[in-house]
Amino acid sequence: MIRVALVDDQALFRAGIRMLVDSQPDLEVVGEASDGREGVAMVRATAPDVVLMDIRMPVMDGLAATAELLTDPRAEGTPSPRIVMLTTFDLDEAAARAIRQGASGFLLKDADPEFLLAAIRTVHSGSAVIAASATRELFERFSDAVARPVPAAYLELTEREREIFALAARGLSNAEIAAREFLSEATVKTHISRILTKLGLRDRVQLVVFAFEHDLA
Repeated sequence: MIRVALVDDQALFRAGIRMLVDSQPDLEVVGEASDGREGVAMVRATAPDVVLMDIRMPVMDGLAATAELLTDPRAEGTPSPRIVMLTTFDLDEAAARAIRQGASGFLLKDADPEFLLAAIRTVHSGSAVIAASATRELFERFSDAVARPVPAAYLELTEREREIFALAARGLSNAEIAAREFLSEATVKTHISRILTKLGLRDRVQLVVFAFEHDLA
């Protein structure tokens, strides 16, 4: 069962999402909050797997709440939840900042119900990035950062791993990478897992961010 938490200041929106999520046999809502401060306390108390976090809320916004949850020293040694930002804007600078902080992606609040459910499962599995092309476009539009030096860990990747890294950073799915590299999807998934481990990254969203910030894609 995938445990989901909702943090949004609109009660009607939360009620609709709860009804949708709880209708699924493999998903359950374990907590709700109406602002970021309540959300941080609720997440700490309920330990969800995935948090749907609105960006703009009173008291504490979603950016501050996400940063607090993902840098919580009390959570050391335990996996932090995967946080998906909810936004009403397709290209949102705040969403880009949240992903850089460690959020696992973003969703438009008017996304189709089936896409939202699939996104929760995808983020929980850590196997793919939500809207990778949109994530790249976010960074291309809003980032003014100078590319950082390439870390030594990247230089330790094999030639094959670097090829797969570059394709994943461009937002290609496992199936698309498999087709290009003449590999099975299972083999691609294994390579991706090794790449994430070597680079100390949590998921493919972080891989996209890493590639962009180090000018590797």
